[in-house]
Amino acid sequence: MSTHKNEGAGELLDGDPGVPRQGVVDSDEILMGLVQALYPRKPYCLVEDWTIFRAEVTEDELQKIHAAGQLPLVLFAHNVRFDSQRRFDVGDWMRSTFAISFEEGFFFETRNSVYVLCGGGHEKPASLKTIFSFF
Repeated sequence: MSTHKNEGAGELLDGDPGVPRQGVVDSDEILMGLVQALYPRKPYCLVEDWTIFRAEVTEDELQKIHAAGQLPLVLFAHNVRFDSQRRFDVGDWMRSTFAISFEEGFFFETRNSVYVLCGGGHEKPASLKTIFSFF
């Protein structure tokens, strides 16, 4: 990775953790049943040790994001507990695309997946450049 990319990832993951948030604390079995009932046929992941990045964007960028049916929110999780499609192994980290909905404080939905935010996490602002500086 280039130095610039390392600096971006460092800005996101080091320093100020952001505002503490609480995800859901039910058992994996209960959460899997709930997400399957609410989002049938949509792949899902249970994640923990997560941060929601609120993208700092211009008004024009925000209008483009909203025009695409999205929200300026991106999820990063240090630990995948379960992935219904086995795209991630248990213990992998993940970064989402922009959210299309964020319901109940723990269902983070993108166009392709629903992420169930388990346990404690954080929310913090970050630039788009920084959010997308690591893979």
